[in-house]
Amino acid sequence: MPQEQLWAPWRLPYIVSAKRPKAEDGCFLCRYRDEQDDASNLVVLRGERSLAVLNRFPYNNGHLLIAPTAHKAGLDELDDAELLGCMRQVTQLVSALQKVLGPDGFNVGLNLGRAAGAGLPGHLHWHVVPRWSGDTNFMPVLADVNVIPQSLAALHELLTVHLRSRNGS
Repeated sequence: MPQEQLWAPWRLPYIVSAKRPKAEDGCFLCRYRDEQDDASNLVVLRGERSLAVLNRFPYNNGHLLIAPTAHKAGLDELDDAELLGCMRQVTQLVSALQKVLGPDGFNVGLNLGRAAGAGLPGHLHWHVVPRWSGDTNFMPVLADVNVIPQSLAALHELLTVHLRSRNGS
């Protein structure tokens, strides 16, 4: 039986950057906060004290990152308004993903510190990962590959249209 190839070219920048982190690039969440190119930066929602973006290197389709707009590393650094803003975005986006993608469940959490798996330990952020029954299969186990069935641009469009319609803008 011939071996099939699975192409995931969007993973290359992550693989290369993981080996050679660039200090001059700074925090991408702070950069996205300051820039106004939400489509290119995959920003799906801006709050007064929080920001939500699609993960460029997702574990699953619809994987979002929700962060306070202030560059803070620990939960104890957040004031009540920042914590509430982030949790409200988590709630709003779980609801939006439920309507747009129809997952069977969600993983919601955060990694505090590099040893806990934080890829950006200086800027606290929650992960919202939609899950479907049976979405864990042999690909991540045997090939260390996640199969994402939708482009980030298409998902960004679906989510932002949904959120605009709910917010009346």
